[in-house]
This record gives sequence, C-alpha cells and structure tokens, in this order.
Amino acid sequence: MLDFMDYVLASFHTTSRWNVDNSYASLTTTATNLLDFNIPQGLRLHVSSLSAPTFATSYTLGNQGVVDGSLSFLYSSLALRVASRSSHVPLANLVRGYRHLQQLSAPTHSKASSATISPEHPERKDTLLYGRLYLPTSTLEALYLRRLSPTRLLRLSCVSDGTLPSGGTILALVQNDYGKYSTEYLYSTDSSLLGFRALYNFGYDPRYPLDQQHVSPRHPRHPWDHQNGRLSAGAEAYFSPINKSGGISTGLRFTTLPIHTGFPYTMTLTLNPLMGNLSSTYAVKAGPNLALCSRFDFNVYSYESDVSLGLELWRRSTTPEDVRWVKDMIRPGWELRPRDESVNGVLKAQVTDKAKVGLVWECRVKELLVSLGAGFDLKKRDRMLGRVGVEVGYSS
Repeated sequence: MLDFMDYVLASFHTTSRWNVDNSYASLTTTATNLLDFNIPQGLRLHVSSLSAPTFATSYTLGNQGVVDGSLSFLYSSLALRVASRSSHVPLANLVRGYRHLQQLSAPTHSKASSATISPEHPERKDTLLYGRLYLPTSTLEALYLRRLSPTRLLRLSCVSDGTLPSGGTILALVQNDYGKYSTEYLYSTDSSLLGFRALYNFGYDPRYPLDQQHVSPRHPRHPWDHQNGRLSAGAEAYFSPINKSGGISTGLRFTTLPIHTGFPYTMTLTLNPLMGNLSSTYAVKAGPNLALCSRFDFNVYSYESDVSLGLELWRRSTTPEDVRWVKDMIRPGWELRPRDESVNGVLKAQVTDKAKVGLVWECRVKELLVSLGAGFDLKKRDRMLGRVGVEVGYSS
C-alpha cells in the first residue's frame, strides 16, 4: 500500500497533468505491482496530515529490530485538493495493482495554471519539495520536482548518509514527454553515472489531429492504432567513466486501452543483452475484482530460469448494483467505472517456482488503513515462516 507521501506525490503528477506511464522506466509497472509488492515487516505506525493544500507532514514509528522512525515534510506550489482523511481516501488510489493505461494526450499545463496563463502572465512552473529524516540513523532524503515546461520535468533526488561514499549521493533526472515519445537523461554523483532512456509509441500521434494523420477511428492503419491497444518500444543505456562499466536494455509493451471491449491485458518483453537476461510478463484483468499476472525470466548464458505467478483479488460489498455491474463487465469501459465506495479490502498473493510465497491483505478498519503480510519459504520445513508484519496508517 502506498504511504501517505507517495499518495500526495501521485496527486501532484495528476494535478500537474504529467503522464508517469509514458516512460521506459514504467514499462513493466503492472507486473511489478502484481508480483513484487512489499511485505510488511514488524509493526509500523504511520500518522500523516495534509494540513493545507500545499503542505503535508508524516510521522512513522516502527520496531524493526530496534525502535526506529522517520519525519517527512512536503511542500507543493500547486494546490493539491485531494481526499486526505484515511477514512475517505479510495483504496484504489493507495493499492498498487493492475495499471490501466489511458489514450495518449498532448502535453499541457497543470489544471491550475492552464486557466491563468496569458501573454501578461508567464508560464507557471509547478514545484514540489520533499524531505525525510530517518531516526536514529540520521539519514536524510530529499526530493525536488519542477515542471520546466508542459513537456519537461526536472527531478533531483538526494541522500545524505555517513555510510555512503562522500557522505551521500545526488541523482539528477530530466524527463521529456512529447506524447508520441519520451526521453530521459540522468546523472548520478555515485561513480559519475550517465544514462539515457527513450520510449516510442507506435501509431496515433496525440500532437496532431486525426485528419492530419490519415487515420480513421473505424479503419486504423495498424491494429495498435488508436483503437484497442498501444504498442510501445524503448531502450536505456548507462555508463560510468570512473568504473569503466555500463549497461543497456531494451523492451516492448502492448496494452489494451479503455475502448477495448474484452478483458484488459498487458504484455511486456525486456532484454538485457550484456547480462543475457530475458524477461516476459503477461497480466490480465480477468474481472472487476480479479487480476492475474505471470513472469518468465531466462538467462541465455547460464540457462537459469525463474517463473513467478501473482494474483490480486478485491473484496467488495454485494449490492444489486454490483451484480448488474458484473453481468455487463464485457462492455467497453467496464474496468474504469469507480466502485471505490464498495471496496472492503484487497488480497495480493505471489508464488515462485522456488516455492516462495508472499501474501498481503490491505483493508480499511474504521478510520485506519491496515496492511497485513507474510512471506513463506516452503522448502525450509524447519523455518517456513519468514517475513511477517503489520502496518497501520492514519491521516487527516
């Protein structure tokens, strides 16, 4: 489950109209959400507040080995008018699950600034500042986001820790989103790492009207054009001049769009030619309450392989309206209808061919958000139960 600060950060992207899915880094987001979810460890308590539309705070206390915790503060120049009380925040906005991608749109200003921009008033550049102090280690994290233009976002991530070389590290990332394609340039002070990522979407170009692209909604040029799904291809490359090392990877993704009349699904294929790693995933929203995912990893050099299976099951209250909703779920747009008011909880499960199992139950208990989880290793008969924990959150 997303913690409160990640929820506020996601609302900043939404309000500023930044498409986080149009990036090579998010190519396998759906499979990651369904297979690599976090399992709580120990007991952890989160108390958070959105005291003003531009300011949020969060406090965490845990007992992982020793008593630890953190203090977080967030400021946004863009007013974030979202539900903040834990009893009102939709669970669908907090649980990372199957990712429904929308039709591409041309980059634009934020919802707040688009109505005020004029020749007399220069373009508004929305900014977000975030800081988190970990105790008792005194490790400090910081994040700076700035919309330099409708198509460009600057992201600076910093960590200050005495155990790290030079006492800390800084990661600078410039993201460009043009709708049809996106690019990213990154630099890290850790080993002076330089990197580049790019993602290209085949078919429909949101920057131009359909009549200029000679594309008819009824007769698209390609099966992935503007109708049922979108095919995307991307790659990344990075190099460290200090370590004289680098790496590259490439990937493909096909996902259905809201107009698709059948079950939504997402397929990805990624390849790291230097390491010889090949990974393929398939995720499907098999119903309004059920999502399934599988992943197959293979190394062409060692011939080692891994298989993972994941499940996400939503529990909703049963009403006559829910019954009618299930009956017509194959109609276009069924998966996008909001039913958050009937959600009681969600179960996430994952199993691998190495006999490792992970379970997480996330729900709302009155005013509290609760996450229960456990990890099992079925091959260890003497110590089958591994990681186990409970997280409780309250926000106002």
